[in-house]
Amino acid sequence: MTTFDDRENAFESKFAHDAEMQFKAEARRNKLLGLWAAGLLGKSGDDAADYAKEVVRADFEEAGDEDVYRKLSGDLGDKADEEAIRAKMAELMSEAKSQLMSE
Repeated sequence: MTTFDDRENAFESKFAHDAEMQFKAEARRNKLLGLWAAGLLGKSGDDAADYAKEVVRADFEEAGDEDVYRKLSGDLGDKADEEAIRAKMAELMSEAKSQLMSE
């Protein structure tokens, strides 16, 4: 194998690893968002955990974060406005990445 092949393989491995970590971070963020929203909706225990799973599943509807935002916005109604939801999404993405890095 040549040096070029080694570098190409290393780049492909890093790309795959980064993509996997981004997927895990988004899923973790969505779970944390679901738990946060469940609290606003007065859910706790198993109901909160089930709602968090619904939020995670909502992310598979389309690429990007808009499907998760729509789910939360529709469910929360006047309990949280767009600015609050989007701010919480950004905050919890940082927290999710931090959690994954410490594991």
